[in-house]
Amino acid sequence: MARFGDGLALGPDLAKAAASAVEQALAPLSAAPDLVCVFMTGDDPDAIEEAAAAAARAAGPAVLLGCSASGVIGAGRGVEDAGAVSAWAAVLPGARLDPFRLETLKADDRLIVVGMPEGQDDDVVGVLLTDPYSFPVDAFVERSDDALPGLPLVGGLAEGSERGDARLFVGGEVYRDGAVGVVIGGAVTAATVVSQGARPIGPDMVVTRAEENVLYELAGVPALEKLEQIVVGLPEEEQELAGHGLLIGVAMDEYADEHEHGDFLVRGVVGADTDSGAIAIGDVVDVGRTVRFQVRDAGAAEKDLAALLERFDMAPVEGALLFSCNGRGQAMFPDSDHDAKVLDRAFGPAGVGGFFAAGEIGPVAGRNHVHGFTASILAFGRAAEPA
Repeated sequence: MARFGDGLALGPDLAKAAASAVEQALAPLSAAPDLVCVFMTGDDPDAIEEAAAAAARAAGPAVLLGCSASGVIGAGRGVEDAGAVSAWAAVLPGARLDPFRLETLKADDRLIVVGMPEGQDDDVVGVLLTDPYSFPVDAFVERSDDALPGLPLVGGLAEGSERGDARLFVGGEVYRDGAVGVVIGGAVTAATVVSQGARPIGPDMVVTRAEENVLYELAGVPALEKLEQIVVGLPEEEQELAGHGLLIGVAMDEYADEHEHGDFLVRGVVGADTDSGAIAIGDVVDVGRTVRFQVRDAGAAEKDLAALLERFDMAPVEGALLFSCNGRGQAMFPDSDHDAKVLDRAFGPAGVGGFFAAGEIGPVAGRNHVHGFTASILAFGRAAEPA
């Protein structure tokens, strides 16, 4: 008998699919579950709310957590563009589960997020699911290390067919905005992996002039001019990749002698100004930081994820939650199953569930970040002995 299980059900009747997926996830368990996560995709928000209620009934007294998405992952598969529900269930003996609901309040000229449980010494990890429109997820996650030092956050941004259609559920309640999640503490063995799926091109460069997220000079040269120099010198294949979507990596360790694949926090290049020669990126970078341009393709993404899992030092993995970017499914790979299959090869018969997110949450170099085009993983090992 297992401590983790997963299930997947497809069909236009989401409530029926939700009940079926949860029943599949519960079937192999050695005891009643403590935590059940349910993710679903469908065109009708009302049907998703009904399905969430059906999942709560099937899950019984377990803590229920979930959201709507553009695609779901379960039973070794990924499903996009079709009505489907995935479920993941966990028996966590000795664990403490603190579910939460986050809301945003306006105070003068700033926003205040309320609802996060007070941190405890034995906190292990937090799972966070957010609405991308109503919740300041970037600011909250980037500052979470100050408010909750040492607590890794893993999760993703929910999705609906239109703005306002995303649904979040926790503890039997359904919400249309904000964020939900659970802090897991106590006797739990868990670890995180974030695969950014990018590879560096060109040389390392020091930022010599910048303001907020705008880079004016790299290595003493106007940033756009430096970029053009690098791209012109690339092989034709890499020039094409750069043209489809250029990225930039910010070195996580300034003291390393060399910065190679996996040594960067990867961000998008979001704009350029030919008049000033500046480029804008998706993060704030200080003068003096080391950066390197990056490209992303299916080959780089597959190698990065496989390499990270190969070096993963927690064995055996008994269960895992997978939050994969909605650009990593059939938009990048031949089918929607790719990331689920990689985890299946790496972890073996572990219960794996998750969804395709509109942004992924996970720690890199000990700090929590919101990512794009990544696979963010929360893996569980053998049950820890209660303290």
